[in-house]
Amino acid sequence: MVVNELLGDMPAEVFLREYWHKKPLLIRGALRDVGVPVDFDCLCRLAQDEDVESRLIENRQGNWHLENGPFRASRFKRLPDSDWTLLVQSVNHHLPHIDEILWRFNFIPYARLDDLMISYAPPGGTVGPHFDSYDVFLLQVGGRKRWQISAQKDDAFIEGAPIRVLKDFKVEEEYILEHGDMLYLPPRYAHYGVALEPGMTYSVGFRAPSAQELATEFLVYMQDRVCIDGRYADPGLQWQADPARIPQGMVDDIAQTLAQISWDKALVADFLGHYLSDPKANVFYDAPEDELDEEAFFNEVQREGVVLSRKSQILYTDTLLYCNGALLDVDADTVATWQRFANQRMLEPREVLDDMLEALYQGYLDGYWLPATGRLQK
Repeated sequence: MVVNELLGDMPAEVFLREYWHKKPLLIRGALRDVGVPVDFDCLCRLAQDEDVESRLIENRQGNWHLENGPFRASRFKRLPDSDWTLLVQSVNHHLPHIDEILWRFNFIPYARLDDLMISYAPPGGTVGPHFDSYDVFLLQVGGRKRWQISAQKDDAFIEGAPIRVLKDFKVEEEYILEHGDMLYLPPRYAHYGVALEPGMTYSVGFRAPSAQELATEFLVYMQDRVCIDGRYADPGLQWQADPARIPQGMVDDIAQTLAQISWDKALVADFLGHYLSDPKANVFYDAPEDELDEEAFFNEVQREGVVLSRKSQILYTDTLLYCNGALLDVDADTVATWQRFANQRMLEPREVLDDMLEALYQGYLDGYWLPATGRLQK
């Protein structure tokens, strides 16, 4: 088994078997070299962008207050010295070195990986005791933060609060995290973080859609794939004294019609490929500013390689590939290379096949990937 530095040199297989979805894990010195820390000034600039999801949470004399971005720069000048937290979602979409950190968590399938959120808090800053419905890694960057955790089952929240804060939090364990330390928590494990010094928390979260969401999205997916011939008819209709009653015969006939709708595992896999690679509603792809023509693009890719946009996701089954919510139409003899592209999120020049170039160029025009020479710009 290969050890994983993010897990404190624990093999990923051991982590998945003993901790994932089961119990917390504190990892001292998990990642100290994070590149340029995304400090308060950087988060403020991101939080002023209307395409960036951000929140400001304050606790004023025991009362919780929530504001959603985008913010004006002047809003941050009015903040007190303590007791607030600024949170910015999907920072990996905007900063290349943060994107690189997110994809280090490749010991979890990309189909489950969501985003890297960064929060900044001065002393006393907190979002209160709460739990998440998904697994999370909490990496401390700069400063110190106290984390208290609990496996409690009491999930009652403070009524009327704009955020979900547990009403009765029972501390079971407590840790002080310093720069580079990381805490893993399974779903619905209560936790309460309070900044002791100014610093950031890099939160790596995972997708965990509810059963209701999956069912709803699957039915949406199915509506374009259901084709049942015929039209309702009732040649044997009989008179009934209560005309407002839905005839039982109609119920039986339509139930029989709907029973023709079916699906198998291949259809479910196809649904998941579309659904799990589909970007969030606030994600948009930009065409290249200085667009290369086809020949120039081919030359660039064959010389430098190609890299996925930070906003892009490619997932695949055995033979089908999905990019950003759509099925990729690729030649059968290139499937293995496309799968390598999905796993590595880049291809070296020697890996690019001639039969891929046409599809690569179209994706380049759509803003899904770009020559590796431009990897820091997109």
